[in-house]
Amino acid sequence: MIIFDKIYGKFEVDSVLEELILSEPIQRLKGIHQGGASYLVNEKWNVTRFDHSIGVMLLIRKLGGTVEEQIAGLLHDVSHTAFSHVIDFVFENKEEDYHEKMYSSVVENSEIPTILAKYDYKYEDILFDDTKWTLLEQPAPELCADRVDYTLRDMYVYGNISLDEVNRFLQNLTVVEGKMYPQNIEIAEWFVKTYYKEVIDFFMDPLNIYGYDILAKILKLSLEKNILNPKDFLGKDDELLMKIKSSKDKELLGLLRKLNPNVQVREDRENYHLHRKNKLRVIDPSVLNDGKLTPVSELSEKIRIMRNTAYEKATRGMYVRILSN
Repeated sequence: MIIFDKIYGKFEVDSVLEELILSEPIQRLKGIHQGGASYLVNEKWNVTRFDHSIGVMLLIRKLGGTVEEQIAGLLHDVSHTAFSHVIDFVFENKEEDYHEKMYSSVVENSEIPTILAKYDYKYEDILFDDTKWTLLEQPAPELCADRVDYTLRDMYVYGNISLDEVNRFLQNLTVVEGKMYPQNIEIAEWFVKTYYKEVIDFFMDPLNIYGYDILAKILKLSLEKNILNPKDFLGKDDELLMKIKSSKDKELLGLLRKLNPNVQVREDRENYHLHRKNKLRVIDPSVLNDGKLTPVSELSEKIRIMRNTAYEKATRGMYVRILSN
C-alpha cells in the first residue's frame, strides 16, 4: 500500500500496517473529527482522527521507528469516541482521557488482535505499554509524535503555518536514545510558538468553546432522555447526530440548530454567557546545547514569555459572549 500524506509525503507501508489501516476500527476514525464540535461551527476545522493516526504512524517511520512502534502509533487513538474530547465534558472527566480508560476494551473486542497475530505480533506487547515507544509518547513538556503531529496537522490545514515551515522543522528534528528533540533553539522556539497557537488560540477560540459547550449539552441531554446510550459513542459523529435528529425531540433539535457555521461569538470577560477552562498543556522541549540536552526555557527568554502567557490564558479560561446563533 502506498500512503500519501499532505505533511509527510509518500510512503510504502508494511502489509500488517496496510491490513490495520483497512480494518473497521481504523476506518471508523474517518468519521470522527479531531476537534470534536469544531467542524459543526466552522466547516474548515475538519481534520479527522484517521488523518492524525496515519500522520503519527508516518512521523514515527520518518524518524526511524520500528514497525512495532508504527503499529502503536497508528492505533493509539483507536478508542476515541464520536466527537473526540467532547465526551470528556459530557461525563465531566477533567483529565480528558476517557478514550484511554476504554482503550484495552476497544482493542480486545475488535479484529485488531487477530490481524496482529496473523503477522506474529502479540497485541498486548505492542499496545498496552506506551513507555516502550519513546517516539510515540513522552510526558509533557517534551516532544513526541502524537503531540507534534496534531500540532503541525491542525495548524497547517487551518492555514496558520506553511508546508515550507513544517518541512524545515522536520528536517531539524534529531533522535537521541529513541526520543525526538529540536536541533537548535530557533527551531524549538518556532515549535513552541506553533504549539501555543494550537492549544491556546485554536482550542480556546471562543467559537470552539461555544461549539463544545452546546454539543456537550446536546449529548448529555440525549443520554438523559435515553435517545443515546454510552455504546453509541463508539460510532461516528454523523451517526450520533442522525440518531438525535431521528428522535424528533424538539428540545434537542432546537439546540442542534444552534450549531451552525453562522454563529457569531467573541471573548468578553465582563458580559459573557459561558466560561470554560481547558486542560493545561505546556511545552518546553529539550535541545542539544554543548552536547547536553537542556530545556529550551533555560536558554530562551522568548520561550519563558510564551510559557507564562499561555499559562495565564489557560488558567483564566475563555469567557464567551454569544452575539448570534
